[in-house]
Amino acid sequence: MRRLFFMILRASLTSQMLKSSSILRLILRACDGSAGKSARFGYGGGGSQRLASVWSFGDNSNGALGISSPLLDAYEPTKVGSLPEDVTTLAAGHYHSLAVTSAGNVWAWGRNVEGQLGRGTVSPRDTWSKPERVRGLDNVKVKAAYASGVVSAAIGDDGSLWVWGRSKRGQLGLGKGVTEAIKPTKVEGIAEHEINKVSFGWGHALALTNSGKLYGWGYAEDGRLGKMEKLVAERIEKEKNMPVNWEPTLVQELSSMEIVDAVCGLDHSLVLCCDGTVLSCGDNTYGQLGRNAKRLNTVSIPVNHHPLAVSAGLGHSLLLCRIPSTGESNEATGILSWGWNASSQLGRRGQGNVPALVDGLEGIRLVSVSAGRVHSLALTSRGEVMAWGSGRNGRLGLGSSTDEAEPAFVDGLEGFEVLQAIAGFDHSLLLVAPSSTKLHEDGATAVNALDANEVQSVKNDGGPKWSGAV
Repeated sequence: MRRLFFMILRASLTSQMLKSSSILRLILRACDGSAGKSARFGYGGGGSQRLASVWSFGDNSNGALGISSPLLDAYEPTKVGSLPEDVTTLAAGHYHSLAVTSAGNVWAWGRNVEGQLGRGTVSPRDTWSKPERVRGLDNVKVKAAYASGVVSAAIGDDGSLWVWGRSKRGQLGLGKGVTEAIKPTKVEGIAEHEINKVSFGWGHALALTNSGKLYGWGYAEDGRLGKMEKLVAERIEKEKNMPVNWEPTLVQELSSMEIVDAVCGLDHSLVLCCDGTVLSCGDNTYGQLGRNAKRLNTVSIPVNHHPLAVSAGLGHSLLLCRIPSTGESNEATGILSWGWNASSQLGRRGQGNVPALVDGLEGIRLVSVSAGRVHSLALTSRGEVMAWGSGRNGRLGLGSSTDEAEPAFVDGLEGFEVLQAIAGFDHSLLLVAPSSTKLHEDGATAVNALDANEVQSVKNDGGPKWSGAV
């Protein structure tokens, strides 16, 4: 019976079916008696668990890379040390980074002038680059984290929202005049809702509830929070009398729609509705709204492909979408881009304020996109990363500071599978695990060793003995 089991195991390990993580989990559970001892991994707050590490590249002037050589930029993916091996998801602020573990803990490193690391504002600068666990969330099991330039946030498994840092523009959402939270503080103004996602811009924030409603708060200049009746359209002295919403407020003009995704660029916002409508609002200096008109209310963007997810950078926008294909599946993915293109962050030529497909992605299935200040990242279904735009400080991870006009594969991760790729302002973060192929090969080696042991046992006494182990 056991011989039959290992014959089946060997066949499974060499089968294309191993590409399915569910098959791999079943095999590991059968061999080890446990689903999570040697193959821990949680990605996106759920699913199987498997060992995962964090890698970074790009600008390190604020320690956002978390590497042992502070102030030195990294031009290729470099592993972040001092982190647990059960990281499940990442967040990149403008100049700092966050990691969430399967135990629900948050780790932070990078800029801390505003207390966004959750360790107070008096920590010496030479300690910023070392990842440390955020204090004050002991009673919260965090499932996801998010960040801006000056604020960090965590969402608990109960849908609660917690924030810390400092923002004079109301980005904390903790009430009128509250500009600082030294330790994680619950956002009571939205406590009656379960939050699925939050996104931060330069001074504004958007939160998406599990019921598909959108709330906004913070700096509301140029209609980046949509059209809110509370806001005064004209401000004589903007810095002394800023258009700020100090607490989360329902975006009324979208209250009849079911929202599935929302992101903040620096000064603009993108919203994806359940019916496939893509909306934009806020500043349009670089054409990042995907239209010519400048109106304070939220307006739809003409998109000819089925949208899947949105991402927004400083002045450019990205939309992951499904496009027609002549292949066997009759279906493929692509990225629409629009807005600022000074460093080729759109990944294409042509008119900037009109959405158009990024070049060089034919035949590649994509699962996520992320926009930085002037660079862009995409993750493929094969666990590979593509980067384009500004190469300054190594933020593309391609080994140089050269700009890339079209998407290029990031090397240096052979034998690994990238699970998440996100762009900060000038740095990039990757969540990485051993690839399925590597696990396949390791498993096949173990089974082959088992066969050798079995043959030797037969030679010794003429009968099978199971002296090996997987």
